[in-house]
Amino acid sequence: MSAGVLFDAPGPATRARHRTYSIVAALALVAGVAFVIWRLYDTGQLEYDKWEPFLTPRYIEAILVDGLLITLQMAFSAVIGAVVFGVLFGVGKLSDHRWVRWPCWLVVEFFRAVPVIMLMIFCFYAVFGGMDELSRRTYWSVVLALTLYNGAVLAEVFRAGINAVPRGQAEAAYAIGMRKTQVMTIVLLPQAVKIMIPAIISQMVVALKDTSLGYAVAGLGLTRIAKPIYQQFGNHVPTIIVITAIYVVVNLLLTLLATWIQKKFVGEKKVLDVPMVGQAQSDRSTGVI
Repeated sequence: MSAGVLFDAPGPATRARHRTYSIVAALALVAGVAFVIWRLYDTGQLEYDKWEPFLTPRYIEAILVDGLLITLQMAFSAVIGAVVFGVLFGVGKLSDHRWVRWPCWLVVEFFRAVPVIMLMIFCFYAVFGGMDELSRRTYWSVVLALTLYNGAVLAEVFRAGINAVPRGQAEAAYAIGMRKTQVMTIVLLPQAVKIMIPAIISQMVVALKDTSLGYAVAGLGLTRIAKPIYQQFGNHVPTIIVITAIYVVVNLLLTLLATWIQKKFVGEKKVLDVPMVGQAQSDRSTGVI
């Protein structure tokens, strides 16, 4: 059966209209890009002197090692902590005991509501204020703030993933005498993780981008390494373009990783070729199977 069960296939007029919309959108996009390039040229932002630092090996090494590498380290550390946080508090929100469920709910909702930049500033002055080394103080302030925020988000993801597992799985496990802890760790969580993999990878992208907010607390990483470059060469716009391009490339790679992981561990969801009731009855009456 065709895939147009829930909607009518577009006719010639509709297809022509869609092609027109696509052509107009493409022309508008090209015009927008051309206008941006013209403005950059007109304001002198495309001069070689402003782009020279990004062709110099010393600056390239600084951007990749002192910038990108530390950014990835902060994001990776925060994601690991957020996954642990999310599992503990996500499972805690499903507890049958109120004295466990309500504190977990309060913690998750609190850290989901607080802006990440405020968490970073709080951690910088209140939690790690006693550290003498500024770089360590900044690093762990960013990591802890991202862990708390993304962990709170992942707690909801884990809770929703566990609830998405068919109820019969847990009932069958209880029927053979398994305890609730065993049901959660052996039956529900392994199946829920497959459902949650795309959401977890998406949250990794969020954590990676939010490392840029560490700039508010003299943060390390790409945003920190960009400051001395544009202060020395006065090339704010080229620096922003290069740093943004690095973020975009890394996030695209994470997206490709998410797609590969989903296909490998979850598989592609295909639409079932199920005939409609009326057609199935007609096929049986005519002897067609």
